[in-house]
Amino acid sequence: MGRADARRAQAQESRRAAKSGGIRRLFTWKKLLGTFFGIVLLGMGAFGALYLYVDVPAANAMAERQSNVYKYSDGTVLARTGKGVNRQIVDLDEVPKKVQHAFVAAENKTFYKDQGVDLKGTTRGLLNTVSGKGKQGGSTITQQYVKNYYLTQDPTVSRKLKELVISLKIDQQLSKDEILAGYINTAYYGRGASGIQAAAQAYYGIDAKDLNVSQGAYLASLLQAPSQYDWNSATDTGKKLVKERWAYTLRNMVEMDWLTESEKAKLEFDVPQKPKPAAGMEGQTGYLVEAANKELEKQGVSAEDREAGGWTFTLTVDKKRQQALEKAVDDQLESKLDREGSKVDATVQAGATSVDPKTGKVVALYGGEDYIKHYISNATRQDYQPASTFKPLVLASALENESTTQDGSLIGLNTVYDGTSKRPVVGSDTPFNPQNEDDRSYGPISVQKAMNSSVNSVFAQMIVDVTPSAAKQTALDLGVPDKNFPERPAVSLGTMNASTWDMAGAYATLDNHGKKVTPHILQSAEHRDRTVNPEKPKREQAISRASADTVTKALTGVVDAGSGSAANTSAYDAAGKTGTSEDNKSAWFAGYTPELTTVVALFGEGDGGRKQVSLTGTANSGRANGGGFPARIWADYTLGALGGGSGKTFDLQDVERGEVPAPPTPSDTPSEEPTESEEEPTPSDMPSETPSETPSESPSSSPPPTDSPTVTTPPTSPELPPQPGEDDGQPGERPGGNGLLGQ
Repeated sequence: MGRADARRAQAQESRRAAKSGGIRRLFTWKKLLGTFFGIVLLGMGAFGALYLYVDVPAANAMAERQSNVYKYSDGTVLARTGKGVNRQIVDLDEVPKKVQHAFVAAENKTFYKDQGVDLKGTTRGLLNTVSGKGKQGGSTITQQYVKNYYLTQDPTVSRKLKELVISLKIDQQLSKDEILAGYINTAYYGRGASGIQAAAQAYYGIDAKDLNVSQGAYLASLLQAPSQYDWNSATDTGKKLVKERWAYTLRNMVEMDWLTESEKAKLEFDVPQKPKPAAGMEGQTGYLVEAANKELEKQGVSAEDREAGGWTFTLTVDKKRQQALEKAVDDQLESKLDREGSKVDATVQAGATSVDPKTGKVVALYGGEDYIKHYISNATRQDYQPASTFKPLVLASALENESTTQDGSLIGLNTVYDGTSKRPVVGSDTPFNPQNEDDRSYGPISVQKAMNSSVNSVFAQMIVDVTPSAAKQTALDLGVPDKNFPERPAVSLGTMNASTWDMAGAYATLDNHGKKVTPHILQSAEHRDRTVNPEKPKREQAISRASADTVTKALTGVVDAGSGSAANTSAYDAAGKTGTSEDNKSAWFAGYTPELTTVVALFGEGDGGRKQVSLTGTANSGRANGGGFPARIWADYTLGALGGGSGKTFDLQDVERGEVPAPPTPSDTPSEEPTESEEEPTPSDMPSETPSETPSESPSSSPPPTDSPTVTTPPTSPELPPQPGEDDGQPGERPGGNGLLGQ
């Protein structure tokens, strides 16, 4: 190497030494340490500023949104309503302690000791978010609660920082139990279930309070990946993973002394039930919910209250009896209708209300074919006439008021009236001469037989004897609404308006020996912040027991040997009354056993509910009447509702009121009146509710009853001279234009 080369090498070495010395002087350990602490202090300052800046916000809209739950009387869910969130918040003390521990063991073993955050996990989550690796776990239960309740699920750095700050503050403000309760009530478990109560129902069909350890461990395990771990839809890998997490949760419980090793060894994985579609308003559900909501309004729970959600409404409806009623309507009516091919069948609407006569609880209700197809509830609508189901109330009023006939005889079951068709009533300022069904004349007939065959002329005269105003008052006392209720003789044929609900209340009162029964469908209404105990209806005596029991005795005759024979069976003791309104627009059967009162009706509804039409021709059966479809539905339902029958009988007292006059003499009986054979009509011959438009050419009349009492109203013939206050030749008061109502 020459001298020149040596000099160049020496210069380069000098430059390298100078550079190295400069770097060492710039990055001394003191400077590096100072920089580190500076960054730390800066971060701490920034975090302190962030801590002061970030307040605990109000809950997000979805976190507090809950559904309302409607339940059958046995606690099973009927329906959920709300704004799309299947959640029902429960207090932590409603969740078994070991189930609480299962959630802590699965998600955050140090929950009861930490300060609400996991710095390592949060840092890892921040780095993963920045690097684009997506959502990562590692958060504490407090952090997850804050994310669910106060923030959103957005995987952003700002959200993670807010979560960290708010979690620290929440841990200072709330107890661990409050945080845990918030967590399990806001978490999403899959199957559309938010919160542990909805999850318990969705996966195991039970309430949260009834969860066992194995079930709780599964629900806790679900939270890591709800869709992947849902046993019904999980792949084999998903099932393997969730069982491993379930076992991991139990091991942690043992480690934390929340479960013994022997207890753990006995546990088996509890496979969840298959998912069920959320209950909607289809079928009868909507009618039941609607009826409950109407009652809630009366109890002070407004639509606005319900809109907020979080309510549990328990109905009085018995699930098995509800199913029996629906089946009876399907089997006895709907299966026989051709709604698509028959104009008449398309107009038929069925309604029914079934009541416990001892308590007034509505145990079953039928509102129509389907709530989403027909929004008007046929069980509670009051725009049709109850027809001859009102006649027992006329008798009840006569008995209660100790009314007498025009000749002063006390009215009772053996009292004899003139059953001549179109016979003008006597003693009324309003003329009325109703036609019997098929224009059939019965001549002298006892009240019992008149009830059996629903003889219009008898009850038209009876209400005059009682007075329409007195009969109306008795009806109101029994529960019939004061709706389009004229105080005229024609009201004896049920020309006011009432619903099956109303008439079920009136008949249940008769069934309950005259003690008032008010139907109600709401058993309880509970909210976390409020409980509503429905006001119990007063149980005063509406009419005397003697009057009620005497009517019941009369109505057993209708079922045993009258127009209600379709409801007759040896499986139970029954009383009832048929009814068909003018022009066959409605057909009714109201009946009861010692344990159950039920009213069934058919309505002819045209033009979208704006018009009442005739039921004649329903299912090609000719004239629809109360002794037909309604009575058969009633009988089928009652048999099912009573579990195949009942040995209970009516406990009747003092049912023989009423004078029994001496046998008639030939001069007492009109010589031109035809006689009737002594045999009772067969069901096929039985009057079918509404009289035909054309009078029979040869009407028959019934003979005097076997005890041969005297006719207690003035003797009359088919063609009577005008009575005082009547116009000669006028047909009298004719409801709806022709007065053709019956049975």
